[in-house]
Amino acid sequence: MTDAAKPWLELDWTAFDPWRIQHTRHRLAEHPLLKPFRIVEFGARHERNGRVRTHSSDATAGTSFNDAPSIHPNNKSAGQTLADIEHAKAWMSLLNIQTDDVYRGLVDEVLGEVEPHLAGKDPGMTYRGGWIFVTSPHTVTPFHMDKEHNFLCQVHGRKRIYVWDHRDQEAVSEAARDLFHANHSRELVKWSEALRSRALMVELEPGMGVYMPSSSPHLVENLDGGSITVSFTYYTAATRRDSLLHRTHQRLRAKGLPVPAVGASPWFDRLLVPVAPLVTGVDSGKDGRFVRDQLPYAEHLWT
Repeated sequence: MTDAAKPWLELDWTAFDPWRIQHTRHRLAEHPLLKPFRIVEFGARHERNGRVRTHSSDATAGTSFNDAPSIHPNNKSAGQTLADIEHAKAWMSLLNIQTDDVYRGLVDEVLGEVEPHLAGKDPGMTYRGGWIFVTSPHTVTPFHMDKEHNFLCQVHGRKRIYVWDHRDQEAVSEAARDLFHANHSRELVKWSEALRSRALMVELEPGMGVYMPSSSPHLVENLDGGSITVSFTYYTAATRRDSLLHRTHQRLRAKGLPVPAVGASPWFDRLLVPVAPLVTGVDSGKDGRFVRDQLPYAEHLWT
């Protein structure tokens, strides 16, 4: 097999579990769209479309992820930051790269290869997304979690990522997960140094990556050089069901009703799914989030 015919992501798909954190390999450093000079050009263009998120290196593990850009602003432009990332003292994310006519091709190449492998294990891929993270030395991505399944791939530099199981209620409580899925609030997602010992810690170098299931809490610490990382995200039928259950639980909790953790009582989950639209008001005609989750590409600005 020639290099051109090799897949971008290398994974043992026979052993793949969509709800387990897993190591991956990749060859994305070879991709022409991920060369540093191309990313600098893209960043300037993407900023004009309002699709850049950034904060300074003053952010810590415990900084609110949602509020980091306003608490610790990076006042440099995307072009200035990306062109001198070694000295910029900043974290920058190029959001929803699939909304760009050129970079949508990159998302399609990678996730188009992944999708057939999921057919029997995690079908229903929708809402494809891509994100490029460019980070200065010794800069932190605060503790948080996201809704999508995520292939995180290191392209340049080295970083350390801590990832917690998506069911770990010591890391993030069930009430915090319910609230997050209900309205995207990370208000109850709180960092504690005591959590480090519960995480899987992975040191990423170019060619290495990690797969994180939906709602897996994580913290990223860049090491001693500039870093480029690309993330490919998507939803499936299972993640949409999981998110709907969390949203429903949050409504029931607000009414003072006790509910088990999502997944802890399969029979309760099965009973709840058909009535969830009545509890949450989520259906294809009433809730934009539900309609959005059926789209082939992600269109939200950040997660």
